[in-house]
Amino acid sequence: MLPRNAAPTLLKLAGWYPVVVVTGPRQSGKTTLTRAVFPDKAYVSLEDPDLREFAAGDPRAFLRQHAEGAILDEAQRVPELLSYLQGTVDADPRPGRYILTGSQQLGLLSGVSQSLAGRAGMLTLLPFTLDELSAHKPPDTIETLLWSGLYPPVHDRGIPPDVWYRDYALTYVERDVRQLVNVRDLGQFQRFVRMCAARTGQLLNLSALAADCGITHNTARAWLSVLQASHLVTLLTPYHRNYGKRLTKTPKLYFLDSGLACHLLGIARPDTLITHSMRGALFETWVVGEYLKAAHNAGETPALWFWRDSAGHEVDLLAERDGGLRAIEIKAGMTIAADWFDGLERFRRLAPEAGRHLIYAGDTSQARTLASVTDWRHIADAIGRETAGTNPANKLTRPAG
Repeated sequence: MLPRNAAPTLLKLAGWYPVVVVTGPRQSGKTTLTRAVFPDKAYVSLEDPDLREFAAGDPRAFLRQHAEGAILDEAQRVPELLSYLQGTVDADPRPGRYILTGSQQLGLLSGVSQSLAGRAGMLTLLPFTLDELSAHKPPDTIETLLWSGLYPPVHDRGIPPDVWYRDYALTYVERDVRQLVNVRDLGQFQRFVRMCAARTGQLLNLSALAADCGITHNTARAWLSVLQASHLVTLLTPYHRNYGKRLTKTPKLYFLDSGLACHLLGIARPDTLITHSMRGALFETWVVGEYLKAAHNAGETPALWFWRDSAGHEVDLLAERDGGLRAIEIKAGMTIAADWFDGLERFRRLAPEAGRHLIYAGDTSQARTLASVTDWRHIADAIGRETAGTNPANKLTRPAG
C-alpha cells in the first residue's frame, strides 16, 4: 500500500470517537487504508450477501460477535444496523471501536446523522494526490497524469487506464446509480454523465445541460445530486464576499478525477491532450482536485471558491485558511505569459490582503512580484505553504450532527 496522507487524520479521529466513518468514491482506497491503519480489527464486508443478511436480520447478534469492534465495509448496505450500533457504543464508548466505510455519501451519511450524531468522526478519502503517487512512481508528463488520473487501481495494479475507467464507469452505472435513484433509461443517464464531463471546469448552466440531454431541469438536478453523492463531481461556488461589483452566482462544475473525465470525453491517448480543446479545463480540474484532497486528508471542510464578476474577469480558485485568503490562477500552458497575471492583479485591487499564486503546466517554479509561481510537479509545496502553521487539532471534522 502507498502511504496515504489521510492516515494520521484517521488515527486521530479514532482516538476521539467510538465510530469513524470513511466515505469516498468506489476504489479510492478506503478499505486498503482502514485495514492498514487498523490491522488488528476484524474486517466485515457488507457487500457479502451472507454477512449482509446476518447484519440486517439479527443486528444485535451481529454486533455481539464484533463486540471488540470491527471495520464494517460498505456500511450503507445495511442502514438499519446504525441504530443498533448507537446503543452498542453508548453502552461502551471506547474510542475507535468501529470503522465504517461507504461509497455512497447520501445513504451512509443520512443514517449516521440520524443514529450516530455526536458519536462519529468523519473522513472523506478521494483518490491519490500527486505527492502520494510520486512517492511510488512520478508521472512522466502532465498529459500522462491528466489522462491516467489518480485512482489507486490504475497505479497499484498496472491496469491500462482506458480499460479500468471503462469498467469503472459501467459498474458505477449498473450498481451505484440503481441504488441511489430510479433511472429507467440507463443509456440516457450515461449520456448525462458524458455531457457533465464535457463541462468540467466550466460554469454550470443546468437548463442548457438538461436540454442537451433531452431531460427536464428537475431530472438534471436530481441526477447531478447522484454524481455528487457518488463523489464523482463537485460544485465550486462563487466567492460570497461582495466587493462592490455584481458577481456571478452560478457555480462551476468539476469532476474529482481528470482520468475519469478523459475517459468519458473519449480521449484515447495522453499525447492527444497536448493540443486538445479540453486541456485547460482538465488541468484546472486536476488542480482543484488536489486542493480538495488536501483539505479532506487533513479532516477539514474545504473552503474553496472562485471569483468572477459580471464583466467576465475571473480568478480560478480562492482558498481560505485561518481567516487568510489566497487567490490562485491555473494555467495549462508550459510557458509563462504576462497576461496570466491579469485576473490576479484585478483581484488584488479588490482584496490587497489576499495572497496570490499561479500554478501552471511548466517545469520551473518562480518567485515573482505579481504572484508566487509553482510548476505542476510541486503543487503539494504550494498547498503546503498555504496550510503551514495551522493547528492540526483544529483541522479534524467535528462529530456528525
